[in-house]
Amino acid sequence: MPYVLESQTPTVEDYCHLRVATGLSPKTPAAARIGLAATLFAVQIRFDGKVIGMGRLVGDGGCHCQICDIAVLPQHQGKGLGKQIMQALMHYVQTQLPDSCYVNLIADGDAKYLYQQFGFADVAPESIGMGLTLPLTR
Repeated sequence: MPYVLESQTPTVEDYCHLRVATGLSPKTPAAARIGLAATLFAVQIRFDGKVIGMGRLVGDGGCHCQICDIAVLPQHQGKGLGKQIMQALMHYVQTQLPDSCYVNLIADGDAKYLYQQFGFADVAPESIGMGLTLPLTR
């Protein structure tokens, strides 16, 4: 059965599952509902009817946007699916975002080699990426 790329935001359930199954930090369903509703653009990949990959673009759509949640289930990795996700996201970036929009991402491990193919470059030492993750339970 072929892989099918869809311009669609994943469901809360698929999103939470893909994040955990691919080694990304877990998100609560409540956080996912809020975050997914604010998605600027997203794609997902289906195989045999199930969502096995995703990627999102979040931000204000004008000045600042971030590519995030690039994930492909481990058993489907190495088949160019991450590249297909990035191509779809970058098509949106190049055709829908205005000049001067700053598009960023956080590259984990060897994913930087994929992102470099799309023009992303390390911004250090001029800029340093920083982050803060709230506890999953309070």
